[in-house]
Amino acid sequence: KYTKFSVFYYWIDSRGQTTSISRKLENVIIPSGKENTTATLSYDYRIMPLENMFSTGTYYCRVEWNDIQQSGKGVFVLARGTGYVETSYGWEILITLTALLATLSITATALFLWKRQ
Repeated sequence: KYTKFSVFYYWIDSRGQTTSISRKLENVIIPSGKENTTATLSYDYRIMPLENMFSTGTYYCRVEWNDIQQSGKGVFVLARGTGYVETSYGWEILITLTALLATLSITATALFLWKRQ
């Protein structure tokens, strides 16, 4: 009963729209002596390079037997356009702090020398 099943791959975009990716029909042959035991099969599915940023969404796998459906938890994929650079303000903050401290140091030194005279 459970040797014939279908494997579906689909994704749900940010608007909640479901798009089918792939469907495979499987017929697993059970070796002699392995009847009535639990078997685990792995199925790898590679998502080819995403066409655009609109491929962002959660990707799912669903298996259907005659009267049973099981879905995976899904994997969220965030697609970004080419050339995107994560912004980092580390260097800007360091340069600003250094310039501010240098200015204060020069000003304090000038005031100290001026007071001495």
